[in-house]
Amino acid sequence: MTTTDRTGLARTTALTRTVRDVVLLVARVGLGVIMIGHAKLEYDVGGSLAGVGRLFAQSGVPLPALTGPANVLFELVGGIAVILGAAVPVVGVLMALNMAGAWVFVHTSGLFAMDRNGPETVIAIGLLSLVLAVTGSGRLGLDHLAVRRLHRTPRPTT
Repeated sequence: MTTTDRTGLARTTALTRTVRDVVLLVARVGLGVIMIGHAKLEYDVGGSLAGVGRLFAQSGVPLPALTGPANVLFELVGGIAVILGAAVPVVGVLMALNMAGAWVFVHTSGLFAMDRNGPETVIAIGLLSLVLAVTGSGRLGLDHLAVRRLHRTPRPTT
């Protein structure tokens, strides 16, 4: 039921914002857990950061000795940042680019190839990353707290 008075409208708006913030939190935690889990998987399979570089070399990723370890560290640190709601727009864009690279170099089978090498998962992770990059962390993230603090700080007059 929709009310037309200002009190009802304010209540609906507050509820909508709260639901939005909770959904963004769930999406952030989900993406962050996936990123951290993927970093751990790559590290475990490679056996070390150098080993991850060798895995990247086998997949034809350019500059594997650099991109392999950097990818593991980015997914670990970025995953933690996304869960906390810190630097979500930046991490979201970088993760989407990371997933585009994974699609081009690693997940090269056709869509729904059923060979565990299809790009569906990296496409979904990349799209979620872009959505979070555009929407931000919501009110339940550190980004929101930092922005609020910046707006409260009085600016010096000249």
